[in-house]
Amino acid sequence: MPDAPVDPLVLEQVGLTLPSPAGPVEILRGLDLNVATGEQLALLGPSGSGKSSLISLAAGLERPTQGRVRLFGQDLASLDEDGRARLRRGRVSLVFQSFHLLPNMTAVENVAAPLEIAGVRQADRTARDWLDRVGLSARMHHYPHQLSGGEQQRVALARALAGRPALLFADEPTGNLDAANAARVADLMFELVSQTGAALVLVTHDEALARRAGRTVRLAAGAVAA
Repeated sequence: MPDAPVDPLVLEQVGLTLPSPAGPVEILRGLDLNVATGEQLALLGPSGSGKSSLISLAAGLERPTQGRVRLFGQDLASLDEDGRARLRRGRVSLVFQSFHLLPNMTAVENVAAPLEIAGVRQADRTARDWLDRVGLSARMHHYPHQLSGGEQQRVALARALAGRPALLFADEPTGNLDAANAARVADLMFELVSQTGAALVLVTHDEALARRAGRTVRLAAGAVAA
């Protein structure tokens, strides 16, 4: 009998407390959350509600002070930093509000670089194909400073999905964009995630954007709101 499928992400009673000059600050408390294969989940809440911190914990970029995070069935507490990086490689991608493109690389080089590191054959061809999919075939040899904000985020989206990850974290991906570019990036993100079958965890404070996901979880003061 085949094993039951493993959810890409499971958080169990996760908490995060950080030190400060005024004393410990509770960022997250008692969070339970699971994301199924191919699911599109929006984490909705105001600034300071703990959304971005949750992404950092879920992706293994930071350790919780309590509870457990399981990524593809693996308890992240059992892995060191290198182990967490190996677990993420080729399976987890992130898109941020601030693009994080390498300024000395062209658009196609930015998309191809992580593919080459992962040992993907014909990384350059794959990068070109993905830039075409996000409407940037005519801009692939431009550097980030030669691209608009919307174009830079489309490069970042192509880079995140070109390796066909099983799980994409998107942290306020339209937060730095005007309305027209935000709408285009959002359309592309949901379209391409659906095509690749990746699970999506979207952090946003935009109610309309959150409604496009299959499920919405609201955060308030570091906890899931009732």
